Amino acid sequence: MPRRKRLTDAGISRLRPGAREYTVWDTKLAGLGIRVRPSGSRTWVYHCKSADGVRKMSFGPAALREVEDVRRACLETATTAVDADMNVDKTAPLFRDFVAGPWKAACYDHCKPSTQRGFGDILKRQLLPAFGSRRLHRITRSIVLRWFETHSKTAPGSTNVALGLLRQILNHAVACGHMDANPVLGIKRNPGRTITRFLSREEIGRLHRVLDGYACGSSSEAQQVDIIRLLLLTGCRKGEIVRLRREEVKGDRLELHDSKTGPRTVLLNARAREILERRTQQGNSPWVFPSVRNPSRHQFYGLRLWYAARREAGIEDVRLHDLRHTVASQAAMNGVPLPVVARLLGHRNVRMTMRYAHVGDREIEAAAERVGQAIAAMIAG
Repeated sequence: MPRRKRLTDAGISRLRPGAREYTVWDTKLAGLGIRVRPSGSRTWVYHCKSADGVRKMSFGPAALREVEDVRRACLETATTAVDADMNVDKTAPLFRDFVAGPWKAACYDHCKPSTQRGFGDILKRQLLPAFGSRRLHRITRSIVLRWFETHSKTAPGSTNVALGLLRQILNHAVACGHMDANPVLGIKRNPGRTITRFLSREEIGRLHRVLDGYACGSSSEAQQVDIIRLLLLTGCRKGEIVRLRREEVKGDRLELHDSKTGPRTVLLNARAREILERRTQQGNSPWVFPSVRNPSRHQFYGLRLWYAARREAGIEDVRLHDLRHTVASQAAMNGVPLPVVARLLGHRNVRMTMRYAHVGDREIEAAAERVGQAIAAMIAG
């Protein structure tokens, strides 16, 4: 328990040093204390609350200043801090007000609806609780680092995304003259997961056999089976299939109104067309995969069936998004040029496609064996 008493000059002179340093806090003026060190020295300390938090100050040795003199000095310091904060109130907006006002009008309102949903979730869950009540110029690098390191322990990926959004918001604050520099600049993102996982031919076969068992289950399970198969057959992103509208299905293609890179066309193979033709003939919901409980909404985004299916197929390390990697890899291994693979996946440039178009170890081993046999035959001949 902290030591508290009304400090007097006589009482301070009677304080004795202990084995460890300790502080006696004044009950008359909050934040004022006398620090006693093992060496016997006694020092005035004062903790003053301000917009930046708690400011810790020292007022020198207790032997050189009387208690009433120190109390007056502390009150003058506290008054100066309050005056400074009042001046700040007139010029610097709070983070939450800046986000809801200038930044929203200049940046947020010009984003796609899907991007706005993502930004809104990040603001609600991470940025507003951490920075919402702070004045913009009071957001320092140390404050940002403390927030980033805390959240990175449990969610490094989503914290990277939040850091990018915070950088954008504070860049706009600098442009508006509310900050001298962006404290986010120079903070390194958490290292991302190396994208090397995709399904082999054997794993694709096992997954489809497992899905066949669920296809005869409940209507929700049957829907999820078709969604998972479409992801593997088309290379689409999860949101593009889960939120697919009937009006976007145009025979042998999908005319997506909104994707990560904007509107795009997805050409369909025969198996994908069969699934979509069957689905569009059922019900009258605007969605290809409507919610079982409420057909006016699309299927639940989580796709819980995927976790059970991948466990039964023995591919628990595979993410749903790795099905998209699989399409790119199979295309590359079958000789499809990278620019064509980029169009297939809806990438803006080939550099992004090169991250996805991996060749697995088994395929490399098989290729090495074929090359070795060919060369061995030449040598023998």
